[in-house]
Amino acid sequence: MKYYYYWIALIVFAIDYVTKEIIEQKLEIGERINVLGEFFIITSHRNKGAAFGILQEQTLLFICVTVVVLIGIIWYAHTNRNSGKTMLLLGLGLVLGGAFGNFLDRALYGEVVDFLQFTFGSYIFPIFNVADMGIVCGAGLIILDAFLSMKNENGDSNERDKRNEQDGQQTVH
Repeated sequence: MKYYYYWIALIVFAIDYVTKEIIEQKLEIGERINVLGEFFIITSHRNKGAAFGILQEQTLLFICVTVVVLIGIIWYAHTNRNSGKTMLLLGLGLVLGGAFGNFLDRALYGEVVDFLQFTFGSYIFPIFNVADMGIVCGAGLIILDAFLSMKNENGDSNERDKRNEQDGQQTVH
């Protein structure tokens, strides 16, 4: 399917948008629904910062950076559209959809709606949303693609050592 990465971005964006709307309409800020005891909680939270709540109240900075990132992703995906790198393009689509979802929140409201909370013992993981999941999963796929591409270009180090060993033996004979 041509330009499937844009469809992936649209799906991530749509799911993110719908879930945030549901949270805004059904829950008051701070209200919680325990899904799996204290481990998994749906809660209504607003984040005026970046990931993990850092850089609070820097909305204009985030909007500017996100516009540059969105343009970069679109350019890079378009440049690589015929590369056959499905994992890379899938990752770019996930990041694009997630980045646009959080961008829209920041641009319209100055904050991002977060609602998924996980607790591991006494540690509470920062609350996040579907857009964040798209960004993290997409970044993971992009990194994995980069590692696999490097491995394919350079060859496996064990195989390279064996080739070098064989080449050395052949020149000695």
